[in-house]
Amino acid sequence: MKPAVGLVGLGLMGKPMGRNLLKAGFPLTVWNRTASKADDLLREGARWGESPLAVAAASDVVITIVSDPPALEGILWGANGVLEGMRKGSVLVDSSTVSPELERRVAADCAQRAVDFLDAPVTGGTWGAESGDLVFMIGGRQETLTRVEPILQAVGKRFFLLGPNGAGQTVKLAMNMILALQVEAFAEALALVTGAGVAGEKLVEVLQSSMARAGVLDVKAPVILKGDFKPSFPLRLMHKDMRLALELAKQLGITLPAGAAAFETYSTVKAAAKEDVDFSAVARFWQKAQSA
Repeated sequence: MKPAVGLVGLGLMGKPMGRNLLKAGFPLTVWNRTASKADDLLREGARWGESPLAVAAASDVVITIVSDPPALEGILWGANGVLEGMRKGSVLVDSSTVSPELERRVAADCAQRAVDFLDAPVTGGTWGAESGDLVFMIGGRQETLTRVEPILQAVGKRFFLLGPNGAGQTVKLAMNMILALQVEAFAEALALVTGAGVAGEKLVEVLQSSMARAGVLDVKAPVILKGDFKPSFPLRLMHKDMRLALELAKQLGITLPAGAAAFETYSTVKAAAKEDVDFSAVARFWQKAQSA
């Protein structure tokens, strides 16, 4: 019999992850702050937990994936929180993107409760969540990963154990800083090329055939060229992740000049956005400048 899985957080990533867990035959109990987001999964066989605590109490393994540190703290330690419902010997897997320090706090609390814990943020975007091809960056013990890997294989394709708790988040923040810089660099180069009268598509054609090729631009370059910034990876979340990366750098005494400069640009675009947009909307910084 397959272990019972709990899933707390049914956003752009969590909901398709839940669907893949159901397809793989895992008994699934779910909770989300906005209950209506669970409707599709409930029709497909998931059960509703009345609270994060109820999800944990019904599950052998609980996966959490929420938007930011305050949201994670709320669902773990708030009223009727996940940690209160975790049974001795169960496993908590957090796939949110938060700070390494917060994950170490979670790990310490889990240890006191005889609960195993992994920080396991993901990369791969909504398309990876839908296809079950996510890549996991994991902090924790190999024995714990071995226990839950059959579950994670329903939603992901590669699992990198990077060190003790917090290591997964450290690499995730570094990865997202790279993605943010790559997309901003493309937006700058696009402004240069189109400002000189050359079609942006020509830049993409050469770029993606060269040493400067970036996989993220297979997805983001077309939406930038179209100016269609429907959120796949929302700007508000990338902005949060860049802030967390810069905060970690400050704690470590490391200067990230390119990251800091990019954060200012993303901050400007975020402040001007009147709707929820993808982080590729950073291109609006130059589009606005050109139209001014």
